[in-house]
Amino acid sequence: MNKESILIEKALKGDENSFAEIIDLYKNYVFAIILNFIKDYNEVENVAQEVFLQIYLSLPNYESNNFKGWISRIASNKSIDFIRKKKAKFKEEIMEDEDELMDTPRFSHNHTPEEILIEKERKQEVSNLCRSVPAIYTDVIEKFYLEGKSYEEIAEEEGVTVKTIASRLYRGRNMLKEKWRKDYETL
Repeated sequence: MNKESILIEKALKGDENSFAEIIDLYKNYVFAIILNFIKDYNEVENVAQEVFLQIYLSLPNYESNNFKGWISRIASNKSIDFIRKKKAKFKEEIMEDEDELMDTPRFSHNHTPEEILIEKERKQEVSNLCRSVPAIYTDVIEKFYLEGKSYEEIAEEEGVTVKTIASRLYRGRNMLKEKWRKDYETL
């Protein structure tokens, strides 16, 4: 019986020192796996803690064949779960901002000449305000809100990913909100 098997057996019997030795043996290996998925060191530490907690909880179900492979599967799955959660949260934030901006009356489609003129003036006002932020954000904001293009269409035109467009819209909207707030505070 090798050292690893002895440590696992002792850890299963409740020996905390044996589990601590398992952590010491595999912490660098687990960190290396997680770093392949996640580049933020602070987040890597958090995911590593989740991995070792999962190993501790799942140890009674481990069937002694390939402990290192078993650990790497847990580390990979926890890393993928982290990335999925982060993407879902990012999408949720983008959608909340988009809904908030689209609910404003200046983007409604009215039909009377007066309402069309008012909407045109508001679009011009927004367009002018957009020019007060860096061009990289202005282009994306105008294409999305004033030209009605989708994230995918803009990404294709700009030669970047959809995620980049979503990020630029998010940052651009925040800059516009701040600029708008400052402009109206001075009135």
